[in-house]
Amino acid sequence: MKRLYLLSVVVIIILFAAFFAISLLPPFSRERGGSARDIDVCIRDSCFSVELALTPEQRALGLMHRESMDVGSGMLFVYDQEAIYSFWMKNTLITLDIIWINEDNEIVFISKNTQPCQSDSCPTINPGKEAMYVLEINGGLSERLGFAEGDEVGISLF
Repeated sequence: MKRLYLLSVVVIIILFAAFFAISLLPPFSRERGGSARDIDVCIRDSCFSVELALTPEQRALGLMHRESMDVGSGMLFVYDQEAIYSFWMKNTLITLDIIWINEDNEIVFISKNTQPCQSDSCPTINPGKEAMYVLEINGGLSERLGFAEGDEVGISLF
């Protein structure tokens, strides 16, 4: 009987410690396997609190399977070097504006109101211009806020 009581206490302590450790993780890390922090990205007078997609796995998942996104939110894809990065909307459920940003932090291309794709053969969006970052925000915002190629983007990564 004493042994069973001791075992129960040990199990409760382990469960409590595990719950406590998990509760300390940021929500994005727990739910999406992504970055442990958000940053702000500002264009003109508008700022977005964005999740970072830093690894190939995070970039491949992107905003897939999300049913909605807050207006002031987004996702910033960060690459190691400037190159031409094509995107597609496979398994994406929400319309997005996709904004390519070069290493000088200037917008080089905007795909406005990019539509979701649920089929196996989704079209790719190729900006035809090199970028270091790609920002995804809710569809229609870039036009409503007047974003244009050449606009400066404030990114505070580090």
